[in-house]
Amino acid sequence: MASGFMLLVIFVVAIAFIILMTAKIQMNAFYVLIITTLAVGLASGLPMQKIVNTIKEGFGNTLGYIGIVIICGTTIGVILERSGAAFSLADSILKIVGQKAVPFAMSLSGFIVGIPIFCDSAFVVLSSLNKALAERAKISMSVMAVALATALYSIHCLIPPHPGATAAAGIVGVDLGKLIMLGLPIAIFPTIIGFLWAIKIGGKFYIPARPDVTYEELKQKHQKLPHPLHSAVPIIIPVALIALKSIGQLPTHPFGEGAFFNTILLIGDPQVALLIGVLLALTLVRFWSKEVLGKWLLEGVEKAGAILAITAAGGTFGAMLKVTPIGEYIATGLSKLGLGIFLPFLIAAALKTAQGSSTVAIITAGAIVAPMLQKLGLGGNWGPTLAVLAMGAGSMIASHANDSYFWVVVRFSGLDVSTALKTYTTSTIITGITAMIVVTILYLILV
Repeated sequence: MASGFMLLVIFVVAIAFIILMTAKIQMNAFYVLIITTLAVGLASGLPMQKIVNTIKEGFGNTLGYIGIVIICGTTIGVILERSGAAFSLADSILKIVGQKAVPFAMSLSGFIVGIPIFCDSAFVVLSSLNKALAERAKISMSVMAVALATALYSIHCLIPPHPGATAAAGIVGVDLGKLIMLGLPIAIFPTIIGFLWAIKIGGKFYIPARPDVTYEELKQKHQKLPHPLHSAVPIIIPVALIALKSIGQLPTHPFGEGAFFNTILLIGDPQVALLIGVLLALTLVRFWSKEVLGKWLLEGVEKAGAILAITAAGGTFGAMLKVTPIGEYIATGLSKLGLGIFLPFLIAAALKTAQGSSTVAIITAGAIVAPMLQKLGLGGNWGPTLAVLAMGAGSMIASHANDSYFWVVVRFSGLDVSTALKTYTTSTIITGITAMIVVTILYLILV
């Protein structure tokens, strides 16, 4: 069994391999993580059967915890896209805040629509409306793009059912209800800062919108949309049910311990709550057909497939670090630095900046940090939850040319790369730091 300095060497080589293969070689993260996990086990001197069992258990336990959540969350997002519910929500928000506040309207739309829909998909879905409104209000696309992109990004990096936060919660052992209860209000702050950054910094550049269709043509195209309140139901109800379960499990037992409490435990379980969300989303469809019940639901499962593979592979890496002496050795060394809550943040930020994927960054950070939570002072009732949120904040820093979302923002907003780096990339640094400041304040209060 490897020991001492050799454990540090194994760990550093493993992280360097993950970054090199995903960022430079662009090998699929699933295979990179599985190969790294196997190599770490062999280099640490674990028995062969122990290595195999750890890989299987880590993979299976992670899928069991987050599999249904991610599949159902992805499916809700697909139905909201296809049914026009996402457009309905955004358009209704625009009517509420007024035509003169279109950047704020798109920021608020991104915050709400981004809860069930992945940031890149949601940006594509809302891009036509974003460009049409920019043209109508004569506002630079650098303003509109940053306002929408940062809102979607804040939600994507901080709360379930998005894969990074969900997988990290599974690896670290965090209740998803607690993560949502803290993550949602925390995400408000980077969203606001992102909006202000869009106005202040994005406003220094003028990028014409050049929409493919006007706002009036979009309205004509989407004549028969679901009602905005109806469109919001598949988003609000699952989140509320999951939060209610966490509230019901407080030591004070606010819902008692009888039949009502047990019902809340059932329907508030994330797997059940998100499944209810899928059923509610199906009510947005005016006429059920083979396309809806077949293709749309299949698309949700297919979109989730690649994400599940990567998150489960991250779970195996975390499991391997736990059964080898590496986690304990690294924890002992790093705990002496006194970084505490900042360590998960810095690890995730370094990984994100180096290899580009927020999901891979937070999953890998979770695998690294999980064995050392107690030594970092992140144990107890809220410590692990705040650790995951710190990783989420770190995984926002920084979105640049090695991030696929960066190119979605560039392509669907008509920004040149230089302007995108000056406006959007800088906004991800500021929003990530903002989120971490809020996490730190909560850490000082709760832990």
